[in-house]
Amino acid sequence: MSFKVYLARTRGFCAGVERAIAVVNRALEKYGTQKVYVLHEVVHNKHVVADLASRGAHFVEHLSQIPNPEDKVVIFSAHGVGTKTVEAANALKLIVIDATCPLVNRVHFKVSRAAKEQKEVVIIGHTGHQEVVGTVGQYDGPEEKVHVILTPQDVEKLDLVSNKAIFATQTTLSIDETALTVKALKEKFSFIEGPKNDDTCFATQNRQAAVKTLAQECDLVIVAGSKNSSNSKRLSEVALSMGVRSYLIDDCEGISDEMLAGATKVGVTAGASVPEYIVQDILKVLAQKGGSEVILTGDEQIHRVFPLPDGLD
Repeated sequence: MSFKVYLARTRGFCAGVERAIAVVNRALEKYGTQKVYVLHEVVHNKHVVADLASRGAHFVEHLSQIPNPEDKVVIFSAHGVGTKTVEAANALKLIVIDATCPLVNRVHFKVSRAAKEQKEVVIIGHTGHQEVVGTVGQYDGPEEKVHVILTPQDVEKLDLVSNKAIFATQTTLSIDETALTVKALKEKFSFIEGPKNDDTCFATQNRQAAVKTLAQECDLVIVAGSKNSSNSKRLSEVALSMGVRSYLIDDCEGISDEMLAGATKVGVTAGASVPEYIVQDILKVLAQKGGSEVILTGDEQIHRVFPLPDGLD
């Protein structure tokens, strides 16, 4: 078995993920391992979470799981939380540190403002995803005025009770699929306000563009990322939509001979919450299985940096 390996230049950690991980590490340095709790996975990657847990961070799914909460630290994940969660944390006298991605916060602000203006809100995203839950939780108003949809078919079933509405989107969606939903939404509700296209963040857009380049060059695309990572799943789906075999794997242990069978050009990329060492381990295994060379492809990655929250810098 012999094949070439094509590696996307634009891959792996985005600015929001780097910031969230830095927040947890800085909090551990400042407050110590006995006091730092993280509400939900800080980013959706099992290796990142395991690494931070090994350094002393405690991950919980509910504030009630934090023992003797007064003066303990709670960090909100990069996906964000609703305002009721913030109020509950303050009521417990927790030290609150918000690691929500600034680009997610931008969407939060729009939803919060819409509630004040008594407008309905349509959120395009995956029901139950932590980012969507946090975005819905920004709306201080009647629950029936917030609608979560995903597809053009969902738009067909959607009814708005007024002619004052906005739409917002999850930041990690498929650009192409979301464009179809936005188009259907604007056609059905001509009065709806929102971004020109969607709220998909630049990191998601750039990584999806990079995987399209891989799919044009390769007959197999391997995406590193956890199964609960929205942006990683979208990368694999983009490749599949272009007629190329694609697999989403946590790490190099997910590579099999069956997966590689018949491939002559193997593309490799990684979701925005994936550490670079995971990619390098995948490349090593591919070399052992017949990868003859690694060819970098696509545009150079644009590196951005978000400042840490006040009190941690």
